Amino acid sequence: MAAGRVSACLLRSLQTQMRPIGNAIPRWPRPSSSSTTRLPPRQPFSSTPRRPRRQQAADEPGFTSILDNPPELVRSGRRHGPGLIILAIIPVTAFILGTWQVKRLEWKTDLIAKCEDRIVRPPLPLPPRVDPGAIADFDFRRVYLTGHYRHDQEMLVGPRMRDGEQGYIVVTPLERGGDAGAKVLVNRGWVSKKKADQGKRPEGLPRGEVRVEGLLREPWKKNMFTPENRPDIGEFYFPDVKEMAALTGSQAVWVEQTMEPDYFQFLEYQDRGIPIGRPAEVNLRNNHAQYIFTWYGLAVATSIMFYMVVKKPPSDIARRVRHNTKW
Repeated sequence: MAAGRVSACLLRSLQTQMRPIGNAIPRWPRPSSSSTTRLPPRQPFSSTPRRPRRQQAADEPGFTSILDNPPELVRSGRRHGPGLIILAIIPVTAFILGTWQVKRLEWKTDLIAKCEDRIVRPPLPLPPRVDPGAIADFDFRRVYLTGHYRHDQEMLVGPRMRDGEQGYIVVTPLERGGDAGAKVLVNRGWVSKKKADQGKRPEGLPRGEVRVEGLLREPWKKNMFTPENRPDIGEFYFPDVKEMAALTGSQAVWVEQTMEPDYFQFLEYQDRGIPIGRPAEVNLRNNHAQYIFTWYGLAVATSIMFYMVVKKPPSDIARRVRHNTKW
């Protein structure tokens, strides 16, 4: 039975592979060598004649490729620009300014010490005639003088703020001994704006001979932000001593009246319209130590920045850039 099954399978496979005679694949006859068609010759792509072959550098036996030379690591693009020059100038300039502030600190400290030494000395009588050129040697020197106030020549400088309230500085010429040439300008102190009119402060206009004690001061210096005085309409924004002296026929001498600091007395004077004088103390500003710290700190910081920029390692992209100078 097994042999019969194998024979049946072989018979079916032979039947499927066999084709009928009518469905046979036609076979075309092969062309003979005598009937073969020859193609025309190929035309050249370009009519330009070929150049003769020249000897290349690579043909020489001693040639070395640039790939074999040791490469040099460089940065891509421009290494440093104008910004680095500016960064190098900043620490030098800051160091010079810091050193200059050291000198200024020494000068200001000596000046304050001299002024404090003058201010603790007993007051001197002010001579009838004073040389304006010698006032610098007596700056902050306590003096006293007697005479009569010329309230008709009074000048208000301001506005000036005191404890949050607006007011003015009262400047009145003091005539001494009946000599018109001995008049000096006295800064009597501050009055509030509501008491600026003389009719509202009769107690602040002393009559007769008075004794004034104050500080002999150098003329004030106008800064660039202060407007010019307008004496023709009675407006003074800063005490121009020479201008005020010429206007009132006085000497160019400026005396600041002083008084003991007493808060309750200040309130009383303010209500009565009496000018409040300044305390007898040196009020010169000395901020040069802060400037020294600022300039030297800037010099150190920018020096560190300059070092970091110069010594900064190349980035990942710059590491892949290689330059060869041995061709």
